[in-house]
Amino acid sequence: MLNKVRRLSLSFPGATENIQWGNDRVFKVAGKMFLCMGTEPNSGFSFKADDDRFLELTDLPGIDPAPYLARARWVRVEPAECPLPYAELKPLVRRSYELVFARLTRKARRAILDQEPT
Repeated sequence: MLNKVRRLSLSFPGATENIQWGNDRVFKVAGKMFLCMGTEPNSGFSFKADDDRFLELTDLPGIDPAPYLARARWVRVEPAECPLPYAELKPLVRRSYELVFARLTRKARRAILDQEPT
């Protein structure tokens, strides 16, 4: 599942991937993080959730408030324990990107969208 989430994250306009904090893959748009995951094969991943979905998601097994980022409504998914299949996680990851993208300046959003092939 982590490879699918990684490929999805890199498919978004302007998305980049960096290794940070020693062993975490961090996915950003215009320098703003929208997803992070460990580099180990069975590690989990974290992403931003809508305010109204945060509590709903964290009530599910295998999804917890993300350490250090829960106040910003980030959740942590442990794939081995999470009952949601990739098909249901995919729109949540996309929404995390959209939430972060929407908070960029108009100039930054336009620069990213202008770079994408039509």
